[in-house]
Amino acid sequence: MHDVLDPRDLVPDEAEQLLSSGYAAGELLDAARRAAAADDLAELASIAEALAALRRSTSWDYDEPSDAEEIWAALAPPSPARPVLAEQLPRRLAGAWLGRCVANTMGKPVEGLTRDEVAVYLRAVGQWPQTGFIPLLDELPAGVSHLHESAPYAAAGRFDAIPRDDDLDWTILGLHLLETYGRGLTTADIAHEWLDRIPFTQTFTAERAAYRNLVRGLRPPHTATHDNPYREWIGALIRTDVYGYVQPGKPRTAARMALTDAVLSHTANGIYGAMWSAALVAEALVSTEPIDALRGALSVVPPRSRLHRSQAELLRMAERGAGGETAQHWIDGELGGYNWVHTVNNAAIIAAALLWGEGDFVRSVGLAVGAGRDTDSTAATVGSVFGALHGPDAIPGRLVEPTGGVVRSAVRGFDRITVTELAARTEAVRIALEQDVPA
Repeated sequence: MHDVLDPRDLVPDEAEQLLSSGYAAGELLDAARRAAAADDLAELASIAEALAALRRSTSWDYDEPSDAEEIWAALAPPSPARPVLAEQLPRRLAGAWLGRCVANTMGKPVEGLTRDEVAVYLRAVGQWPQTGFIPLLDELPAGVSHLHESAPYAAAGRFDAIPRDDDLDWTILGLHLLETYGRGLTTADIAHEWLDRIPFTQTFTAERAAYRNLVRGLRPPHTATHDNPYREWIGALIRTDVYGYVQPGKPRTAARMALTDAVLSHTANGIYGAMWSAALVAEALVSTEPIDALRGALSVVPPRSRLHRSQAELLRMAERGAGGETAQHWIDGELGGYNWVHTVNNAAIIAAALLWGEGDFVRSVGLAVGAGRDTDSTAATVGSVFGALHGPDAIPGRLVEPTGGVVRSAVRGFDRITVTELAARTEAVRIALEQDVPA
């Protein structure tokens, strides 16, 4: 599925990406799927050429640059910064790391399921709404097509440490990047560390396409655009919380660091999602309410983008007093056409979970998981922001205890690191950046 080495995946996926971005690619998408099913590589090559020749509809109502200077030029002036209470930051950072790790595991077994499938499965295990880690049933209930391949080791009672996941690997690698390069971190540095620290087979979609392109000798930003249909998917968003961790109260600085990272593999809304996530965490570390952090995060998203418009609408719904179910129906109706791994719909799920989570960790994460789609990724970001807002004590001990506070990781040199060490090292980087000295 989404094999970056196989045109039977790449060509239909490129057609889907273009269709979702204002190109009249519907007929070519149907043709690509037929050719892929028939293993007709010659026809797929012809369709790929036709896709490359398409031009976007003149009625497209968005302006979504990928160039860094154009992105910054599109943003409104920043709002005044909220005060940073330095004495609170170590615990808030600890909460952010712990929340990200625990929540990610809560969403892993049902990753990729639809909203309806998640509801069927959780009802079958007696967790509707979700109350904790998801158990593994011997037989799938009717209406559930599959569980994620991680379910056998990420289900309740089947782990003694936080299971390895790319959503956590990227956050850990980000810490390593900041410890190694500090403020001088470049996209080329990030590319080097990918190749050195992350196995190719532990990357997915846009990251795997960019990794393949690096091995073939391409350099950013071409790594993001060459044979990469996944360039607006959620991959960059899941990589950038760490930049917010080290820039509390500085959403623009966090977003700028995130952009440096994101352009290796993403364009347009894929980049904006990374900037938004970093800014969201940076704001959460100095806020007390999620709506304030979300408002601050929106300031780093180009105002004529799909990500901005969907996030702004959710904020308006919350301000008008709409209910969480209404918000979820809006997401399904207005954003339901996007692939289940796209940035726009999954970022909306994250925002809705925070806005209607009622200040409760399990409820907030459960809303993200219950929405379906990329459940481990959305849950991880929700947990990260929640922990940054409230600290580690707001995360139930009954969910922390089974993990032993230890994280499995595919990042070379980091397997079985503790959450405590991750938080302490992140705080050291934050202080070093603040003082502009090596970490």
